[in-house]
Amino acid sequence: MRLIADLHIHSRFSRATSPQMDLVSLAHWARIKGIGLLGSGDFTHPQWLKELKDRLVPEGNGLFRYGGVRFMLTSEISLIWRQDGKVRKVHILILAPSFEAVERINHDLSMIGNLASDGRPILGISAQRLAEVVWSAEESAELIPAHAWTPWFSVFGSRSGFDSLEECFGEYTGRIFAIETGLSSDPPMSSRLSALDGLTLISNSDAHSPSKLGREATLFDLPKPSYDSIIEAMKTRDRARFLGTIEFYPQEGKYHYDGHRKCGVVLSPREAMAHNNICPVCGKPLTIGVMHRVEDLADRQDVRGASICPPYRNLVPLEEIVSQAVGVGVKTKTVAREYAHLIEEFGDEFRILLDLPLEELQGRVPPRILQGIMCVSSGDVEITPGYDGVYGKVRIPLDVDQ
Repeated sequence: MRLIADLHIHSRFSRATSPQMDLVSLAHWARIKGIGLLGSGDFTHPQWLKELKDRLVPEGNGLFRYGGVRFMLTSEISLIWRQDGKVRKVHILILAPSFEAVERINHDLSMIGNLASDGRPILGISAQRLAEVVWSAEESAELIPAHAWTPWFSVFGSRSGFDSLEECFGEYTGRIFAIETGLSSDPPMSSRLSALDGLTLISNSDAHSPSKLGREATLFDLPKPSYDSIIEAMKTRDRARFLGTIEFYPQEGKYHYDGHRKCGVVLSPREAMAHNNICPVCGKPLTIGVMHRVEDLADRQDVRGASICPPYRNLVPLEEIVSQAVGVGVKTKTVAREYAHLIEEFGDEFRILLDLPLEELQGRVPPRILQGIMCVSSGDVEITPGYDGVYGKVRIPLDVDQ
């Protein structure tokens, strides 16, 4: 059976997250989106962990249930340390098979830093040291570099990352089997770097509010989902079990292009290089975005459609499609009402965007919304790229009268 998984999210105990990031809301929105497996997020936070232990029901296979949705125990760690004369800042996603494993991991990490300070704690240790601590506590836990290309907090980040996994993870590199591509990149971009050929490219939402769940996700086909079967599917990249990813249009990510937010300057990698990576308005260094960073490290040209590129689908969230179709903001009551009607009519968001044939939607979906869904499905969108923390803007060309 197809399983849509979003393994990287946050609880309300993480900085800058919605107070609605609780289990009730998470399960509710997962059902609305059509997500069958959620990461718990933030298992290092003592109060959130207590809620998880009190409410999640173990399936006996390394997964848990709440509100009709499966959960896997996950948490993101922010690492800041000095290596080779530079300050490094890398975020790592941890997957764990049981509460007992989480307790051991948390105990050892609490000797290093204050886990109660934030749902995504900041620890002053290297990625190699984190790997040593986690795998000493639980051999079957897994580490995945989060949003691997983001400028500020990632393994390949232009501001504080590395040029290779080996520099970051040292002797533990061989145990890293996947990277999370992040919102500002997609599988074809990462596939341009041949050093990543042996890794699985996964995607998750990194959601800080419930409605953002599933904006990126990873697809599996597993008759009996379990912690071990999910890890195995990712490790082997067996196309019968690992089906690929659901992606943002990477240009919509807030670090896709180079730029300087304060000056409103956004540049392609070629344009930025023509300016020596300096803001032409104020003369300060530009924030080098993901596309530029890929160009720096890549040893291949465009690989879209090639066999080395894993399957993926670019989508625009249904609420955004409805917003553009009706001509009002995403957070308006009009959009909420129309969105709720579509979910009630068809079951869940991914069923509408991925599964239902056109003939099942015709006559049951307002014409402009239907055209928007069709445009997104065919890739007929216009995008102004994001830069320096500013999300890009996707425009769906609609010509059907309301």
